[in-house]
Amino acid sequence: MSPRNEKNIVLIGMPGAGKSTIGIILAKQTSRNYVDTDVLIQVEENRSLQDIMDTEGYMALRKIEERVLLSTDYTKHVIATGGSAPYSDPAMQHLKKKGMVVFLKVSIETLKKRIRNFDTRGIALKPGQSFSDLFQERQVLYEKYADLIIDGEGTSQEAIGVEIIRCLGE
Repeated sequence: MSPRNEKNIVLIGMPGAGKSTIGIILAKQTSRNYVDTDVLIQVEENRSLQDIMDTEGYMALRKIEERVLLSTDYTKHVIATGGSAPYSDPAMQHLKKKGMVVFLKVSIETLKKRIRNFDTRGIALKPGQSFSDLFQERQVLYEKYADLIIDGEGTSQEAIGVEIIRCLGE
């Protein structure tokens, strides 16, 4: 097995981009373990992301997310991050040390079709911020940290997994 295959594949992108589903597919296709950092947060905090948002606000969720991301120490994993992961430069640099960061780029129209539970999903919006404004704000961050940008439109999640593997040379 080459050293490249020991690296993590780190998925970033908006809520609804397919990080969790494609992450599981990639883990199977590449014989890697899988971890969803939103689940790690919920297990560590013993509550939902939405509960954190409702009781402590979006900045508390971001701080918890940063702490959880910085505590990860994985090799040969597929890591599906929360949508706000790129707000933390230290966390993203930490993830990049042991992995290739893949941005799953999806249009806002597609995200709005996929996300049915805006009020309970735990999306870290600033008070008064629209989903469209959040989308624009985050696109810059996702592109900044991405080693690879994958178009997640108009194809199956399995095909996206195959494309990621091809682009990473595995």
